[in-house]
Amino acid sequence: MPPIRNSLTRWGIVSIQTYNVASSSTNDIPFVDLVAQYNRYRPELEQAMREVLETAAFIGGPALSRFERAFAQYIGVDHAIGVANGTDALELALRTAGIGPGDEVILPTNTFIATAEAISAVGARPCFVDVDEQDLLLDLERAKEAVTDKTKAIVPVHLFGQMVSMGPLLAFAKAHGLLVIEDAAQAHGAEDTGGRKAGSLGDFGCFSFYPGKNLGAYGDGGAVVTPDGAHATMLRVLSNHGRAESGGHTHVGRNSRLDGLQAAILDAKLKHLDTFNRERREAAVRYDVLLEGLSDITLPHVRALPSHVFHLYVIRCERRDALRAHLGRAGIATGIHYADPLHLTPAYATLGYPKGSFPVAEKAAREIVSLPISPDITEDQQARVAESIRDFLRGAS
Repeated sequence: MPPIRNSLTRWGIVSIQTYNVASSSTNDIPFVDLVAQYNRYRPELEQAMREVLETAAFIGGPALSRFERAFAQYIGVDHAIGVANGTDALELALRTAGIGPGDEVILPTNTFIATAEAISAVGARPCFVDVDEQDLLLDLERAKEAVTDKTKAIVPVHLFGQMVSMGPLLAFAKAHGLLVIEDAAQAHGAEDTGGRKAGSLGDFGCFSFYPGKNLGAYGDGGAVVTPDGAHATMLRVLSNHGRAESGGHTHVGRNSRLDGLQAAILDAKLKHLDTFNRERREAAVRYDVLLEGLSDITLPHVRALPSHVFHLYVIRCERRDALRAHLGRAGIATGIHYADPLHLTPAYATLGYPKGSFPVAEKAAREIVSLPISPDITEDQQARVAESIRDFLRGAS
């Protein structure tokens, strides 16, 4: 029994029951329901937006400062710097760390392309490694094998909402003088067994606030968190056209600012992030119970609670494409995260990794499917998803 199922009472779940699917609504089930979340917190969100509109504090301003302070405190670091998006967060962290042409950065091949794009953008070489068979997170042993005299950093990706086991990784990085830049774009609020949050353990933590994230804006947005004051100062300079507090342009920077309106929305939502994450875990428990015992389905592996905040609920099925088509005909939206390991994408063909280089990630890419999950998914909707999966398996057997 997965660890998450042993902790139902942690979130106040006393019992799980299945539902009569025949009585369910026939409406489509979206992958994530952002409208439901907006309606749930409409007064707070509209008040937050109204304050920005009425003061015209669209760039910088009190909403941004307030959110940066609150987010830094929530993550457990001294500094949070709002930027335009999660990709910029990674790139600016790399630039602040001094990583550039001739350097190598290790990352898992099973991640969104933004992780590698940021490395390429600073002129460094992405060095892909395979992932763990069970949870599809960075395989530290493979990462160790990839280190060369050009390696400057490791980017652990807390994929699907689950944290990489950071203790051994940090010890290895320290022993070899490597920077650790956490890609926490899918893991807002995830914690290790010591209560330390994703993004707080490395030299930098990078977040995306894309609307569908556990903490999402109403447009693009991102942040870099760091315990280092000098790094924080440089991040602010680089994200604001290289402009120092003195007013002079001391570096060639860029325009990567989190605007006041998005900051206000994020600040309002941050107060509810722990609730969002608890509700996602509860939804994951329901899926676990509803899908338990299906021999052709592999459920998510959870390392330890509360390290997983279930940005995505990813199952595996050898007949994945047929399953997705079946669910689509039933009005159930699904996703694939991700269809191609990065070393097999045309964008990174020039790096010379042939097919078969990373067999775990390549096999997973053929089998993974992300089911609908959000704080607002209903028990009835999940029962419909599960029943549709059972229908598919019965018809395919």
